Amino acid sequence: MAPRFLTVGIDVGGTFTDLLAVDPRSNAVKLAKVPTTIDNQAVGFMAALAAADADPAAVQALVHGTTTTTNALLERKIAKVGLITTKGFRDVLELGRRTRPQPYGLRGTFNPLIDREVRLEVPERMDADGNVLTPLDEAAVGEAAKKLIAMGCEAVVIHFLHSYINPVHEKRAAEIVHSLWPNGYITAGHAILSEYREYERGVTAAVNASVQPVLDRYLSRLRLELLGKSFDRDILVMQGNGGTASSQFIALSAVNTVMSGPASGVMAAAYTGRASGHPNLITYDMGGTSTDVGLIENAVPTVSGELELEYAMPIHVPMVDVHTIGAGGGSIAAVDAAGMLRVGPESAGARPGPICYGRNGVEPTITDANLVLGRLNPDRLTGVDHPVTLDHVRALIEQKVGERLGLDAEAAAAAILRVANDRMAGAVRLVSLSRGHDPRDFALFAFGGAGPLHATALARELGIPSVLVPARPGITNALGCVVADLRHDYVRTVNKPLSAIDDTTISGIYAEQAAEGRRTIAKEGVPVRELRRVLSADMQFQGQSHILSVGVESESIGVEGLRKAFAAAYFRRFGIELPEIPPVLVNLHTAVIGVRPEISLGALAASERAPTLKAAQAGERRVWFSDGWHQTPIYSRDKLPLDATFDGPAILEQLDCTTVVEPGDRVTQDKLGNLLVSVRRQG
Repeated sequence: MAPRFLTVGIDVGGTFTDLLAVDPRSNAVKLAKVPTTIDNQAVGFMAALAAADADPAAVQALVHGTTTTTNALLERKIAKVGLITTKGFRDVLELGRRTRPQPYGLRGTFNPLIDREVRLEVPERMDADGNVLTPLDEAAVGEAAKKLIAMGCEAVVIHFLHSYINPVHEKRAAEIVHSLWPNGYITAGHAILSEYREYERGVTAAVNASVQPVLDRYLSRLRLELLGKSFDRDILVMQGNGGTASSQFIALSAVNTVMSGPASGVMAAAYTGRASGHPNLITYDMGGTSTDVGLIENAVPTVSGELELEYAMPIHVPMVDVHTIGAGGGSIAAVDAAGMLRVGPESAGARPGPICYGRNGVEPTITDANLVLGRLNPDRLTGVDHPVTLDHVRALIEQKVGERLGLDAEAAAAAILRVANDRMAGAVRLVSLSRGHDPRDFALFAFGGAGPLHATALARELGIPSVLVPARPGITNALGCVVADLRHDYVRTVNKPLSAIDDTTISGIYAEQAAEGRRTIAKEGVPVRELRRVLSADMQFQGQSHILSVGVESESIGVEGLRKAFAAAYFRRFGIELPEIPPVLVNLHTAVIGVRPEISLGALAASERAPTLKAAQAGERRVWFSDGWHQTPIYSRDKLPLDATFDGPAILEQLDCTTVVEPGDRVTQDKLGNLLVSVRRQG
């Protein structure tokens, strides 16, 4: 049997599918970037393997970041799901929290994931302490399951009141439904989220059930394709929490793969920042369709359990805290009816793509604006079908945007960049300033195919002192797949004042969660170096609705330790102390992490380096910056000496990305091939 040695990460984005393959024997690296095949992501997945000449028969570990579930939810291309719930509570998922799609006026529509006619009730009831008030009517559960099957439901959710505190009714109902249901697409709410709040738990379970068949079918097709190429091992799938899980089990908790793609980029940033001595980062991932922004403190990404993917779709499972806006390289620029220039959220996508891709696109995009302003080389664009002239791109920008605003093509392109940068700066403020972090205490980690094009201008706008550009910005998400560890998160609701809890209860819950995590990782059968745990607690003062997450160092922290940790966290966040109000322990969380083997980041920067900076220069061209046009040197980034230091303006070109260095900024390169750009202050 041929030896298996390659570790491969493949990330599917909205526009491109990226691959990074590492051979640990020689630290050799293979890269590929191919167009994403929207209708069937498996086609692009296999095309990336072929483009990198990565033989599946030589792959020992394959990690996949996918947008399958996210896209299915946003486009509502989901399975038909039925609901079996407590009598009197079929409308919980629709009533929600009395919010509105639009904050003003009586406008807006809302379609729940599960239609009302397939939300069925059965007699059963627990109280808030887990005591049985009404026994489960097992015959009614069976009748409800048969009715849902007859109505064409492919998946079913079992969601009973207070199942987080006592799941016995949900478990028994699941057994009954399993005996009747034609497939395994059965979701019990407590198994996905053992947390109080019926609405959020129910919606999270509904999301899981609606994408479970979609993900399962996709992964089954992918496994068959790979099996045909002699890859008979398991695929690891990126989860939204920044860890990976076996493809054999992930469909059971498909909701955990929502935000899989953005999470992989943040994990790569944390890994790179830790290795290069920059533990505090704001991550800025600008791809072809969207921009994702996250925050890393002390080399640990911020994780949140309160994502709202869209209106009335709260997904309460732990996910890397990423804010996404519809501003990517393919975002369309247009002048609206009020005469305002808008950029995004509509995107040209992979087909037809920006005008310059030559796929019959006619709407100006951010990529087209960068091209007209000299920031991109028309001869080095990735994914061009039929090359178009620069004059053609310029004419369409002037026609679609410039004429409406009284601007020529170059001024219109500059306006597109200014508006796009302003939108992206707002996203950075949301993950930093609005959460009590000063952006000046962080470096901006710029990646994605388009991130380094805008990063230095963005950093100057926000007062961020430095920009870190990794060795391979365009395939950073694929790197995140390669370096991500196995991870499983567990939550248990307590929801009692600290005074009503003892130390044994806290340590017992943490021990149970740790044991469950160890069992799951052992069942997956993936080699790991060690097991780690990350503990936290959700707490609030009695009478408050706001919950604060508190880091916990040890399962033996006890009641008094939690009291002190919460007081310190509350003071850090709000600057006040409230010793007279009793604290409440709402939830206990454990993340069990299986640490996978490390890889050398230096391998990503391995290339034939030029002896001097001048020898790495590929030419020069006229480039537009905020202070006007400059004749600008163009460098081949792969050829830069590892100890290179120089001042902007400069353009750095490489296979997967172009980096723009503004006039007056200073660039240094470290031994891992990362660029550190010191941003000149305004004024």
